[in-house]
Amino acid sequence: MRLAVIAVGRLKDGPERELCERYRERGLALGRGIGLGGPEIVEIAESRGRRPEERKREEAQAILAKAQPGLLIALDERGRQLGSEAFAARIAAARDSGTGHASLIVGGADGLSEEIRDKADITLAFGALTIPHQIVRALVLEQLYRAMTIIAGHPYHRA
Repeated sequence: MRLAVIAVGRLKDGPERELCERYRERGLALGRGIGLGGPEIVEIAESRGRRPEERKREEAQAILAKAQPGLLIALDERGRQLGSEAFAARIAAARDSGTGHASLIVGGADGLSEEIRDKADITLAFGALTIPHQIVRALVLEQLYRAMTIIAGHPYHRA
């Protein structure tokens, strides 16, 4: 199953980009042996719309144009919280059922549109706090890597 993180905005060079790249590289190396490809990072340009709803609508169209058919996971503060082991089990179940792609969606500064949340198979939150989308991207990549280590039986995750 191919993994992709589809994120609104472009990370500039700096510590956030370096951290994201570290977890992406770790995931690439580990995923091959457990039937998971990627994670690929797909950056979507931020909308130039005047109002937040217009920006979210335009960004949603761009996100959906890039998302492959398969498991769609939206990251949104209104989502539910899921532990790392349950998240890993969901990824593994999708892989085992023959799902070809899993797309994890990170919105921009205005968040995700209702359309994305409605189409998502799962809407997850990293707690009730509002977290900058650049940091959410790093968290998503770390949790994907952690899920891969759980699936592989690697000792990185300590329950």
